[in-house]
Amino acid sequence: MTAVITGVGVLAPSGSSLAGHWETVTGGTSRVGPISLFDASRYPTRLAGEVRGFDPAGRVDGRLLVQTDRWTWLGFDAAEQALADAGLDLSTLDPYDVSVVLASSSGGNQFGQKELQRLWSQPSRTVGAYQSIAWFYAATVGQLSIRHQAKGPSNVLVAESAGGLDSLAHAVRIIRRGTPVVLAGGLEAPLSPYALACQIRSGRLSTLDDPERAYAPFDVDAAGYVPGEGGAVFVVEDREHARARGATIYAEIAGHASTHDGVHSVEGEPVPSRQYERAMRVALERAEVEPGEVDAVLPDAVGVPAADRAEAEAITAVFGACGVSVTTSKPLTGRLYQGGAALDVATALASMRAGVLPASSGTRVRAPGCELDLVPANRTSDVDTVLVGARGFDGYNSSVVLRAHRPREAA
Repeated sequence: MTAVITGVGVLAPSGSSLAGHWETVTGGTSRVGPISLFDASRYPTRLAGEVRGFDPAGRVDGRLLVQTDRWTWLGFDAAEQALADAGLDLSTLDPYDVSVVLASSSGGNQFGQKELQRLWSQPSRTVGAYQSIAWFYAATVGQLSIRHQAKGPSNVLVAESAGGLDSLAHAVRIIRRGTPVVLAGGLEAPLSPYALACQIRSGRLSTLDDPERAYAPFDVDAAGYVPGEGGAVFVVEDREHARARGATIYAEIAGHASTHDGVHSVEGEPVPSRQYERAMRVALERAEVEPGEVDAVLPDAVGVPAADRAEAEAITAVFGACGVSVTTSKPLTGRLYQGGAALDVATALASMRAGVLPASSGTRVRAPGCELDLVPANRTSDVDTVLVGARGFDGYNSSVVLRAHRPREAA
């Protein structure tokens, strides 16, 4: 069985739809700015990519508003977009033919923040009844499966920024086991006081206050990354199921692989590249694609100098020196953790459809060891095969190969 993507939903700093996101990416417009969701003035990191203007009123039932977190509200909206884009009414399907597989690092942070403050500020020292289900990192998967009566095998994946790709890989496995429709992807809402404090502890966040320079992957001035919220949800379908209902297909998930470094991420120590390189090679092998057939790589682009060098080393080892076009839009949105890799997949799909490779953002002067073929400006091009790579804190590595759907070849 072949798994294909038939619907895309985006809710990110770059836009509240795939079209809005693509406009931001091709326009090179930064959506990073001062954190507005809470007072971050006393934190060393004060910038983030926020989904500004998002209002759940009218989108989320009033009862669910008090039971769930902003992170889940974002998931509701992105999933609705993806289903509408796919032209798929789940009520017409057997509930056991639909699964939900998403990635999340930390769950409902704003809800958890509210309950923590309640716990420590009131004599009763209690939390609300919904704390356990609103914060829980599987909450959005559970709520989506209830909302859409998806009773197929469902899962949540936790692999820091690599999970957004792992969700697609797991969707492929579920489809091969006989479930024809899967909602997959990843979203995050990691912007609350305690959540930001946890992220800062890694030592990887940028402390610069200039939105245009705070996040500069592969650059001589790279100083870490800026956090962000949001992500993307996809309708992944068995190709024959999609054909039978006349669906428009974005791309085939042609190959995927996940590996692990086997060592902890320690600030100041070298970052290994061998297993990340292996993930890319295995994904290409499973897709039956040669490195020279890949039109573009969308990298992890974390903005941490040692990690950038390791990623550049892995890409060069697989594709050769400047052997493939590389582009990232993460400096425009911030790093969305699990949602970031999913958003990269959305970017790749939009690029395939438009026949345009977007300019890579954030890099002005390449750092030594980061001599990649970064796309300098939007370029019209046939974009048939794309590799998306992602790395997670503490050693996770994932790669997915997307291949454009060609109806005449699929007939």
